Amino acid sequence: MFKLRGTVFMPPVLTLIGIPGLESLQFWIGIPFCAMYIIALFGNSLLLVIIKSERSLHEPMYLFLAMLGATDIALSTCILPKMLGIFWFHLPKIYFDACLFQMWLIHTFQSIESGILLAMALDRYGANCDPLRHATVFTHQLLTQIGVGVTLRAALLVAPCLILIKCRLKYYRTTVVSRSYCEHMVIVRLAAEDIRINKIYGLFVAFTILGFDTIFITLFYIQIFLTVFNLPQKDARLEAFNTCIAHICVFLEFYLLGFFSFFTHRFGFHIPPYIPILLSNLYLLVPSLLKPIVYRVKTKQIRY
Repeated sequence: MFKLRGTVFMPPVLTLIGIPGLESLQFWIGIPFCAMYIIALFGNSLLLVIIKSERSLHEPMYLFLAMLGATDIALSTCILPKMLGIFWFHLPKIYFDACLFQMWLIHTFQSIESGILLAMALDRYGANCDPLRHATVFTHQLLTQIGVGVTLRAALLVAPCLILIKCRLKYYRTTVVSRSYCEHMVIVRLAAEDIRINKIYGLFVAFTILGFDTIFITLFYIQIFLTVFNLPQKDARLEAFNTCIAHICVFLEFYLLGFFSFFTHRFGFHIPPYIPILLSNLYLLVPSLLKPIVYRVKTKQIRY
């Protein structure tokens, strides 16, 4: 490790301090976080088992739900073990390359989740707006292609964030990260060099994936509602609406929590710094916890 004018050259190790301002409470904060992780792990695993074992659920809607559950398990597992290591066992150190890898995994799985939500909206659009062609269009082969495409889109678009940090940013003001996990802009802002390219590319990825997906999901559901409300029979309207309500709840919880966390981080200058950090942690954990509950309550085929 070399120092130059108060900076650190290519630090091999970073220190994750958890939640600044709440260090004395982190042990107790870790308890509900661990409980949420266990419930999310159990709930999503149960969904996967039910969908796999019940042949009547081998339909696009439920197969996309299985993809979503697997992504939630992977995303929460990327975060919780290290977070609890900080909170409970005072293990804040993380290798720089391991931090970058965790950052890539987190943003990749978030982007995959967004892509699956878009695919689910497209599936519901086809089922409600063009039901005669839905079964012939949404084949298992198409679902596989969508899953591969969503994964590749996320992995390839997020990868340059990691490469730009590794190749462009050599000097860092500090090795202390005021988070309990590694996040792109938090790592970039540690650098003592020009970070404009990193910031621009990070925004490009956010708008390309989350912005694109949000716009099209919204358009799909608007069209679905227009179609459903024009159905002549009330029972048919209710049945069609009920097939979408769980998806809409999951869509809202994922994006509203994300946007709230985003704007709190960037514009919440007059609130304590630990609040945006807590919100970021909850944003990554709460959707994984709530999705199995929402689908268990709102989807009759899974409930029984």
